Amino acid sequence: MLYDNFGRPVLNLRVSLTQRCNYRCPYCHREGEAVSPLTEMSFDEVVRIVRVAVSLGISRVKLTGGEPLLRSDILEIVKEIAELRGLRDLSMTTNGTLLSSLAKELRQNGLRRVNVNFPTLDAKIYWELTGGNLKDALEGIGAAVEAGLYPVKLNMLVLLGVNEKEIFRMIGFARRSETILQLIELEPVNVDTSYYLRFHYALDGVEAELEKQALQVRARGDMQNRRVYFLPGVKVEVVRPVENTEFCGRCARLRVTSDGRLKPCLMRNDNLVDVLTPMRNGADDEELRQLFMEAVRRREPYYRA
Repeated sequence: MLYDNFGRPVLNLRVSLTQRCNYRCPYCHREGEAVSPLTEMSFDEVVRIVRVAVSLGISRVKLTGGEPLLRSDILEIVKEIAELRGLRDLSMTTNGTLLSSLAKELRQNGLRRVNVNFPTLDAKIYWELTGGNLKDALEGIGAAVEAGLYPVKLNMLVLLGVNEKEIFRMIGFARRSETILQLIELEPVNVDTSYYLRFHYALDGVEAELEKQALQVRARGDMQNRRVYFLPGVKVEVVRPVENTEFCGRCARLRVTSDGRLKPCLMRNDNLVDVLTPMRNGADDEELRQLFMEAVRRREPYYRA
């Protein structure tokens, strides 16, 4: 297992398959990628990078974007990664609009679960935020649940003056749809300062109310100690990464950008390690492992106590 210089294990790899998307969400952090890449990893390159990561003890992989379902080879990518020995979990973050036709095959090919970015139940607000059709997302969520992609998590990014009044309505929807609701604070990544200051909504009051209603509250030690509230018939997770030393102190993630660079921290772009160029220049797996270890050495908590 890999550990950084702060004693944090590296257990999870988030692989951005593309920066292309069929939505235009203004708050999307694009996994911290600052600019649109000039190149995109091929099927073989994605699988090889993940294979090297798993050989180093990384056991959980999440496929992200952009919108990963826009990859024409997504089913093949899922199948090859799912078959890697030592992998414990393969999941995906998606806007869900293409899931209705792909969920069953994704599950058959080895995908275990999905996170669906789902900010609102109001069709007008949904269109204004994303440029998409709420009905497509609802059908995708239903298809994912039916296909057994368990659990289906709904990522609700909470925005002041936009959807914060929908939180408890969304909890009801999660209960009825047998999904898990994940409430997420806006992060100051790939959004300008004025947008962040206008729309950031602190979840202190929401957490206080959830605690009153919860039958049980747990902290997920494997996920930055985030709180999970067990309400009657539904679970609600709260993700509060901003200026959160506990969140950073327990981070177990390493990222791969869509153009093949290892990214030690979501919040930074000055410490990346290029793995795609050496691979295309003939680097063997041991050289790639050394690049992974260099990226781990560059990991440090962004917010420190």
